[in-house]
Amino acid sequence: QVQLVESGGGLVQAGGSLRLSCAASGRTFSSYAMGWFRQARGKEREFVAVISRNGGNTYYADSVKGRFTISRDNAKNTVYLQIDNLKPEDTAVYYCAATFSLVVRTSPAQYDSWGQGTQVTVSS
Repeated sequence: QVQLVESGGGLVQAGGSLRLSCAASGRTFSSYAMGWFRQARGKEREFVAVISRNGGNTYYADSVKGRFTISRDNAKNTVYLQIDNLKPEDTAVYYCAATFSLVVRTSPAQYDSWGQGTQVTVSS
């Protein structure tokens, strides 16, 4: 399995931006498609975005399209989530996850490895 560590969360005002990072170690990073999920307090973990192994394909939840951008740097074993125009409803713990799947996966159960999460809090 691959080990994942997220960073970059914090407290920001509505309208601001953050870039989350997820550093991977262990097995070959480029063998995994990488996803971002988030979990607000009292709610289920929800899919945010996924990027293919070579970064050529991305897919987003409808709720974040146009504001979130997922990218990866396989040379640095890192996946990123750029979040712009933050809204209070974006407040959650954000997790990165890895999957061997070659097709788009949006269910948490379809991911093999998870990071510990990073808190994003957006004030109004």
